Formats: sequence, C-alpha cells, structure tokens
Amino acid sequence: MKTAALLLLSCAAFAQVKTPPKPAPAPAQKSAFDKATLEAYLRNVELFQPIVTAKIDDAKPSPDVPGFFDVWVHWSANGATKDELVYVSKDGKKVIQGNDVHVFDVNRNPFQANLDKLKVDNQPTLGPAPPANAPISLVVFSDFECPICKEEAQILREQVAKQFADKVRIYFMDFPLDSIHPWAHAAALAGRCVYNQSPGAFWDYFDWVYENQQEIKPENFNAKFQAFATDQKLDGIELGRCVENKGSEPDVTREIAVARSLQLAATPTLFLNGRKLEGGIPWQTLEQLINIELDRQTKAAAADEKCCEISMPKIGK
Repeated sequence: MKTAALLLLSCAAFAQVKTPPKPAPAPAQKSAFDKATLEAYLRNVELFQPIVTAKIDDAKPSPDVPGFFDVWVHWSANGATKDELVYVSKDGKKVIQGNDVHVFDVNRNPFQANLDKLKVDNQPTLGPAPPANAPISLVVFSDFECPICKEEAQILREQVAKQFADKVRIYFMDFPLDSIHPWAHAAALAGRCVYNQSPGAFWDYFDWVYENQQEIKPENFNAKFQAFATDQKLDGIELGRCVENKGSEPDVTREIAVARSLQLAATPTLFLNGRKLEGGIPWQTLEQLINIELDRQTKAAAADEKCCEISMPKIGK
C-alpha cells in the first residue's frame, strides 16, 4: 500500500511540474543588401504611392563613407525621376539616407570628395587666361530653361566675371531638368554644339538663351537657334546637323552623370572651390563668400597650410 501511495504522490508531483515553453524563434534578420527589403523599407519611410517605381543598383564600397556601401535608388513616376544615394553598413543592418552625409579627414581638404568628381576639362570657361591659375574656381550647373538660372547667369556675367576677372574662373556644366523643362535638353545639346564648333561663341549662346528664355518654346527652338547662328556668323548647317543627330549627346550625358554623382537636386547649383551652394545665390552673398575664401587662402598661405590648397584639372579648350 505504501508503495502504491508513494507512486501516486510521485505522479501528482510530476504532473505539477510544467515543461518550460520553447523560446520563440528569433525573427529572421533582414538585410538592406536585399533589394526588395531595401525598397520596402524606403517606401515606408517616404510613404510612396504604388505608382512610384524603383530600380536599385548593385551595392559598391563607398569612397566617401568608410565601412559603408553606396546604393543608388532610382525612383520614377509619371515621367518624373529622382536619383537617391543611400549608404548601407557592411552587415546590411544600417541604412543612412540623405544627400549631405559628410565624413571629414582633418589632414585633407574638406571638399576633396567634390573636387575629385568635378571633371571640368573641356568645359566652357571664363576667367584668367591660361596658364594663370585662378584662386577661385566656380563650377556652375545650370538649366537653360530655368528662370532662377537666368538670374544667376546675369550675376555671373555682369558681376563675378567683371569684379573678379583675375581671381575667379567660371566653369559651365549642363544639368537640364527634362521632367519639368521640355526644351532644356535641346538647348543643352545646342550649346555643346556651339562650343565644339567655336568655344568662344559659347558665351554668346549662353547670353542669347537666357535673354530670349521667355520667347523660346519647344516648337520654335530650332528656328530661333538658326537665327542665332546666322547673327553670330556660325556654320548654321553644321550646327543644325549636330543638334538633329545629337552629336553632342555624349558631352551632355557626361555632364549629367557628374551632376548625379554629386547628388544635385536643383539648378542652379554652384561649387565654390568644392563647396556646394544650392539654389540662386544673391550677388551680395556670393561676393561675400568669394572674399571670405580669398581671405582664407591669404591666411593659409601665410601659415603654410598646404593641406587645404585647391587644385582643379587643366582646362581643355
């Protein structure tokens, strides 16, 4: 009897001991290197509608943010496009979004990453005649149909080029915003055609486009361009053939690629010795910035601060 009772008590005690539940499996770790995962995450951040489509490039080690990878995301909807650069950590867990991520090395020029991308050889340029080396390089990305670019163009031609004739070299770069400006791309092609035929005539074309911006339409651009060529005694037949056959498309495509590598989002955008200045810059502000940079260089030269020297590529034409 005792044995039976002990057996019953033992069974009862055993029944009261609950088997601990198995721990829930850890959620699967997502990786931003998976393009579908990254797209879904960014869509959630931006609350994009389904109409917006995405194309994601393969990840490449970032030259600007050590320990991260560059991933270009190309959004599009109804003909409009947006190119966005995001940075993904090596483990795929962290994503940095934004166009103004800066990692500085105190032993290098803080704008060296921009200067390395600003390929200005064979670009229209104004300034001290070679081999003189201007202390200020002002690279201007512009759109011929952009009203704010027209205002900035007047500042460059009437103020900067005259007041700082021996101090500032201006470089022009095309960045036509095709999605909102229907004739800007054709104007960029025509400008490069003029430059390739007669580099000095480019600035006459530059002035002419902005002066006539209000009258130019997609349907009358070619006729007006031929009239310009005749007035300037240029070879209109050759220029017309160049525009029609898109002979200058590789030049414009290269300029746009430079703009995108610098993550431009608006025109005009200026780079003053590598410093990025977005939007229209009033003359008083631009004048002050140029003078500040000239003063900084003077003090740097006196202190022999070789780390901060500015160097731009040699001019082509």
